[in-house]
Amino acid sequence: MSGGVPAGPDPAGDAIRIGVSSCLLGQNVRYDGGHKKDDFLTGQLGPFVEFVPLCPEVEVGMGIPRPSIRLERRGEEVRLVDPKNGLDHTDAMRGWARKRVGEIERLDLCGYVLKKDSPSCGMERVRVYAKSVATRSGRGLFAEELLARLPLLPVEEEGRLNDPELRENFVERVFGYRRLKNLFQGRWTVGDLVRFHTAEKLLLLAHDPDGYRKLGPVVAHAKALPRGELPMRYGELFMRAMAKPATPGKQMNVLQHMAGYFKDSLADDEKAELQESIRDYRKRLVPLVVPLTLLRHHVRRQRVAYLEGQTYLAPHPKELMLRNHV
Repeated sequence: MSGGVPAGPDPAGDAIRIGVSSCLLGQNVRYDGGHKKDDFLTGQLGPFVEFVPLCPEVEVGMGIPRPSIRLERRGEEVRLVDPKNGLDHTDAMRGWARKRVGEIERLDLCGYVLKKDSPSCGMERVRVYAKSVATRSGRGLFAEELLARLPLLPVEEEGRLNDPELRENFVERVFGYRRLKNLFQGRWTVGDLVRFHTAEKLLLLAHDPDGYRKLGPVVAHAKALPRGELPMRYGELFMRAMAKPATPGKQMNVLQHMAGYFKDSLADDEKAELQESIRDYRKRLVPLVVPLTLLRHHVRRQRVAYLEGQTYLAPHPKELMLRNHV
């Protein structure tokens, strides 16, 4: 499956390897010889991942510095052109992108961060010019190939990562994809799949309850499915569910579900405190980390085995503090 879960050995082990537009790491590769260093990527996320930098325009041979390029609509086609010198880079970029994405497929990436607005890397709403009028209707040519060939790979633009909810969603997908890859690499059993699915339940419910329900029959009938087909079917549904942003309403349902495990074991004042923290979160008075911290306290104290095993409680490193802002 292109963009699915590889079944072979993983040369990177548990490494979280993320592709990234080189300029976002501070490399001076832009058309003007500058960069667009991103503080979240290089500061917060960097210690927990291995970046694989790439600049399509440099690798295709345009040089540094270079004339600026743009997307232009010519009839039914969108072309990548240098308007100053009249050069058309479309065929060269598409040919290079096909080859490069084929190489990227073998790098065991768990995510990709693209440069917004770029005619080569932009994921969405890239300017497309028709005569003197521009519409935000395009996609960079490299990004187009990447998304088509690796549809399940978590991909975002650095601009969208300024939104706390989109940021957490991307990082959750990245770490979820790593766990999914680890599950199906090497020798695995149906029992391993059941344990994985059980551990991911609350996280999936926070993203996409309907997606979680669709995964149920795949797990239930896992022994009847061809072994080579199972990783593809489960992986596609899992990543599509994770791609749905977790909303406050869905988060609250999960929090209440967890709170239900303590209805007979907490004192009245403890239950009231827990419910107040959940209500305050729903009203956006406190971030998600507040009720979760309280729930984690009760889980540890009461040793609720099922909840202790839920990925939802720690889907990514706490040092990233992503849930302090959603």
